[in-house]
Amino acid sequence: MKIAVMSCIHGNYEALDAVLLDIDNQKAEKIFCVGDLVGYGPHPNAVINQIRSLDIPTCAGCWDEDIVEGLNACDCSYPSILAEKRGLKAHEWTNKEILPENREFLANLPHSLQWQNLAFVHGSPHSNHEYLLPELDAFVALERVLSTGADVLFCGHTHVPYTRNLNAGELQVQVSSQAELRKINFSSALKKIVNVGSVGEPRHGRPNATYVIYETETQGVTLREVTYDYQKTCAAIIEKGLPEIFAWRLARGLEYAERAEDPTHVCTR
Repeated sequence: MKIAVMSCIHGNYEALDAVLLDIDNQKAEKIFCVGDLVGYGPHPNAVINQIRSLDIPTCAGCWDEDIVEGLNACDCSYPSILAEKRGLKAHEWTNKEILPENREFLANLPHSLQWQNLAFVHGSPHSNHEYLLPELDAFVALERVLSTGADVLFCGHTHVPYTRNLNAGELQVQVSSQAELRKINFSSALKKIVNVGSVGEPRHGRPNATYVIYETETQGVTLREVTYDYQKTCAAIIEKGLPEIFAWRLARGLEYAERAEDPTHVCTR
């Protein structure tokens, strides 16, 4: 069975429309979304309406969470004060733009989804704001998958797609008590982390939208890159009064933020 998994649409309806067409052409039988329907992009309501109309199982992303719970929900850091101010401006704009029924939809999104031997989260099973980077310590990465009880963990949040196989192996845990120090050994079968990239704000060096097709029988993962009229979204970003740098980085498929003079600056939201 073919399933499609996508993430980080960020109010980019043009990209979502193109990805849904590609999913249809790939003949995927089921679609999952791992969050961040809103933020940065100019069409948050259109994106949510499309996800709702197609009844796509979706878990909450960090931006979805922030729109519902307020900026205090965020435990991330920004690389500069200027980048933080732009993020705040995007949040304020989205917060005013979002329709009540769509805010309620975001409020009811679960933190994670489970289907057969697959798990779906935005950042990690522990937090929507945690980045499961490809260079993450192997033991930590394996723990994140094992905590879900699944064999394959799908995530997003980084906007850069990758697939990582966590090979079968022996793990040992030491448990100390007053009486003794016990060593507990257990084996883990092959596990997999799949980061599906970003539909609406890719950061892998190209403006193309990304998502994955997963074959349940073979565990095969295919990264799909979909071209679309990103310049239309860039124009809408500027027209809506969002920071122009969002259009610049979307057109280049890059993450961009000026570095602060004080590198110790941390977001205090």
